[in-house]
Amino acid sequence: MPVLEMKVPSPGESISEVEIAAWLVKDGDWVEKDQTIAEVDSDKATLELPAESAGVITLKAAEGDVVAVGGVVCLIDTDAARPASAEKPKETAAPAPVAAKAEAPAPKAPVAEKPKDASYASGHPSPAARKLMDENGLKASQVPANGRDGRITTGDVMSALSTGFSAAEPTWGGTRDERREKMSSLRRKIAERLVSVKNETAMLTTFNEVNMQPIMDIRAKYKDVFKEKHGVNLGFMSFFTKAVTTALSLYPSVNARIEGNEIVFHDYADIGIAVSSPKGLMVPVVRNAESMSLAGIEEEIKRLAIRARDGKITIDEMTGGTFTITNGGVFGSMLSTPIINPPQSAILGMHNVVERPVAENGQVVIRPVMYVALSYDHRIIDGKESVSFLVKVKEMLENPEKMLFGSKDPAEVLLGL
Repeated sequence: MPVLEMKVPSPGESISEVEIAAWLVKDGDWVEKDQTIAEVDSDKATLELPAESAGVITLKAAEGDVVAVGGVVCLIDTDAARPASAEKPKETAAPAPVAAKAEAPAPKAPVAEKPKDASYASGHPSPAARKLMDENGLKASQVPANGRDGRITTGDVMSALSTGFSAAEPTWGGTRDERREKMSSLRRKIAERLVSVKNETAMLTTFNEVNMQPIMDIRAKYKDVFKEKHGVNLGFMSFFTKAVTTALSLYPSVNARIEGNEIVFHDYADIGIAVSSPKGLMVPVVRNAESMSLAGIEEEIKRLAIRARDGKITIDEMTGGTFTITNGGVFGSMLSTPIINPPQSAILGMHNVVERPVAENGQVVIRPVMYVALSYDHRIIDGKESVSFLVKVKEMLENPEKMLFGSKDPAEVLLGL
């Protein structure tokens, strides 16, 4: 009897094992080819596992099990007879779509059960989707179920989170209850990497402040025509990325990494941009950012952010960066010390923009100011280089025309001097 062994595919380079986050089918179920049967966590992302063939499935690993890449996770009996229950949807779905629509009001019945406050009364979330909903205080009534047989998938939950929702106030106080949750392999790997950075690098942080008025003036003047021409908003991140790539060309050690007893310098700038997703903070990489225009940078950041939000970001899109930018300002952070993303040697932290009194030409004026922080590995980057790098970033941001004309004055470029 032909039995197909389904093995764990390699999620990416350097990943040797995954954890079974959730089975979306039960032992003995009939599965269709390409049907998502499980969600697996690697140390970099959560991936879906599709069935390689149709048949009856036999599970060989439990939820929470760690399985080596190439290990068998389930068997599919491809010679098994398709059960009648699996054939009925195909027979009834096609002939009478109108009848199916006529029955659409039927699902309203569970809505009447809302007084019971059953979190999943109006949907059937997968285990991974249920966990994500619990973490974000989201109920099934707030999530449109687009999965097979009315199942709420993690993609449905992430879509609901990305579009916004009004979660009920969490219950709090009055009990002494505790709950335990197993750390996912992704969270364990993040914890391991953060501790190793603190233990294995000589990490220091230098700070500066940036007058954001020039950039805000440019955005106010050109944001509408920019969006009309390029189809993306003109944000702060493209200015910061452009300023960073210019500074990296002048201070190459900030763009380098240590490998054994050698320093590896890069003649390109692959900039990791930290973006928030329903799964947590992810750092997709903008390749060759040094050769891109502001519009090109904005377009690429938007593309990667949407893929991260929808859970479609790949391992390759999150590896290989040479420098990282993170923006805690979107969450209201005034000042922080970002932690280096290994094997990189530095990371720039952006923060919120606040109107502050500053001295200009002997007078106190109010300006929109952002504090910026550069965390760096002192083993490879000297204090002078780190400070000079951040000063250069500040100079470029406060004189954004230099991003277009380089270090020369625009008039000099115009006059060919």
